[in-house]
Amino acid sequence: MVKTFLPLLFLLLTFYSVGQTAKRKKERFPSYFGIQVRPVLPTRFIGEASATFSQEGFSTTISQKVGYSFGGTVRAGITKLIAFETGINFTQRNFNIDMSVADSNVYATNDLSFIQYDIPLNALIYVQLSEKFFMNASLGVALNFKPTDVGVLTLPGGSFSFTHTGRVNSLATVDLNANFGFEYRTEKIGFFYIGGSARVPFSPLFTLVSQYKYQGYKTTIYGDVDGSFLSVDFKYFFPNISKKGTQFQRGPIL
Repeated sequence: MVKTFLPLLFLLLTFYSVGQTAKRKKERFPSYFGIQVRPVLPTRFIGEASATFSQEGFSTTISQKVGYSFGGTVRAGITKLIAFETGINFTQRNFNIDMSVADSNVYATNDLSFIQYDIPLNALIYVQLSEKFFMNASLGVALNFKPTDVGVLTLPGGSFSFTHTGRVNSLATVDLNANFGFEYRTEKIGFFYIGGSARVPFSPLFTLVSQYKYQGYKTTIYGDVDGSFLSVDFKYFFPNISKKGTQFQRGPIL
């Protein structure tokens, strides 16, 4: 339902924006550079926040925890109400792993962190609310690069050991990326933005390989981990000091 609703909302706002700018005189529009930070939040609304895999009495549950992301962003104006936004971000995803062997009454827990880099490619539209306040929405894709596998070793005591590896199936993947937020624009000190994002991957974030060993006995479980998440986004765009184009866009309704 979410995957269907977000594109429809974006198309509706796009038609509104195009209608507002279609009859206006053509002019040059500025580009802006900014920075962004965001906490990455686990959610059950657009994916699975946790997953449990079990076999022969050995059970592993992996649960998303709060992560974080930061990077640079570039916004290129196309019209007064339409822009293209891209950039590059570093994202760290954090997970909690609970493991147990029922017959041996062995339980343990550990943490796993997974990093990736992404390049969003978004079409963005504005709705002007007042002279300096704007609402905007964007929709596009994010190109992800996952540089390496990750893993943790857990020794609960005695001869028992647990190994958990986040195995990358593909170094490059693609996610659906949707954003919605509000921004306050000033001529001298730049733009301030707060909003939210939804990220829905087209493939698993990684495959979790869980292994339990006891003396000469070994059991291995495989399971895919969903990478969907919501985030709260904070962005700051620096003032455009270039003399080309218009520095401060007042919008068509003023």
